[in-house]
Amino acid sequence: MSFQSIARECAKNPDAPPRRLSQAGENVGAQVHNSGLFLSKNRDIQGKFRSGVSLHGHTKHSLERLGFLGRFLREHRILRHWIAQQAQRCEQESGIRLDFDRSYWTPPLTAQLAYVLETRQIESIGLCPMVSLSDHDNIEASTLLRQVAETGDIPISVEWTVPFGKAEFHVGVHNMPGAIAHDLMSTLAECTAQADEQHTTELISELQLIPSLLLVFNHPVWNFSGIAQDVFDFELDRFLQCSCRGFHAFELNGMRSHRENHRVIQLAAKWNQVLVSGGDRHACEPNALLNLTNATEFPEFIDEVRNKRQSTVLVMPQYNEPLTWRFFRGFSDVIREYPGHPQGERKWDQRTFHPDLAGNMAPLSELWPNGAPGFLRKILALSLMASRLPIDWAMQRLMSTEESDPFLLVNEFAPSQVDLSEEQLQTDQLLN
Repeated sequence: MSFQSIARECAKNPDAPPRRLSQAGENVGAQVHNSGLFLSKNRDIQGKFRSGVSLHGHTKHSLERLGFLGRFLREHRILRHWIAQQAQRCEQESGIRLDFDRSYWTPPLTAQLAYVLETRQIESIGLCPMVSLSDHDNIEASTLLRQVAETGDIPISVEWTVPFGKAEFHVGVHNMPGAIAHDLMSTLAECTAQADEQHTTELISELQLIPSLLLVFNHPVWNFSGIAQDVFDFELDRFLQCSCRGFHAFELNGMRSHRENHRVIQLAAKWNQVLVSGGDRHACEPNALLNLTNATEFPEFIDEVRNKRQSTVLVMPQYNEPLTWRFFRGFSDVIREYPGHPQGERKWDQRTFHPDLAGNMAPLSELWPNGAPGFLRKILALSLMASRLPIDWAMQRLMSTEESDPFLLVNEFAPSQVDLSEEQLQTDQLLN
């Protein structure tokens, strides 16, 4: 389906916003207004804003690759020998050779549970909720939710995997028009599979022809593919040289380190970009970063970012907790049992997939009916045991290794790019 025909469909589509939004390249030099508030110091936000926006949350429809775990184990000198021994034992006992690169797990929450989790957090601070769930490279969650009357207007969104050179990046594509969402998703998937730089940059530019979309460069400085850092930095710069004009915002990510988000702030200043929140929730903790707005509908919020180039990020209290502890707590949520879930989705080994003897993906519970390999069971049992002990404070202190940095350093931003009062900067910190 050509983008000319997509654009024609959008013109007729009721999902499109009531007013014209910016087209490709418009407003890239316009004044940017990025601001940040901290819930711990701004309990009266419902008097200043109408709505809270939760962007970038995952559901059980996301396929979360385990290749990073294999790379970590292979690169660690001691663990490399240990995992090699465990893999050999596993192959001898079952005939299955461990393959982390193809294996994946799925988050525990259904689309409905994820939506309710995010909605309740926003309602708890007195705001009207807007939630945009964006799983990896599929739109099943939002498509399912739109079949229910109560969630019929939820945006159709995706976290799109974008290969570029030797790197990979993630782009949040929010608010696809319902009538063409599946065709558009097929176009995005085809582009990912082709991994052609020219096609990628052309597609990002052409996506701007769809006026309802919000295109966000998710966690832009995260080298999640694990390539050499200097190579990643080179590819990131090339990618932005080719495609930055196609993005409406860069993401401050609620599950990335304070130091990394500080780098994103600096990158946004360099490229004159809006900063929006992205929670990147995979487990049961609601998004740690939200957006605040006076919009009453999601297209109005998009208008604020695309046309008015303004964004207010709200820092929730959980963001100030040590990130390692939050990852550990999320891992515990992922591997614990959910008795209320449908049969076949209750246990971690039913939600973790690995190639079988024929190379087809299957849940671990089917590959090892008598239980997953012993070394995996021991690791997970210890993790669950630790998560149930009343040692939150001690564990948080032990895992707190990050340095303190202020949120938005005024001296590093042109006055037109930041709108934070001195009181806000002095009374709290985001990068803490």
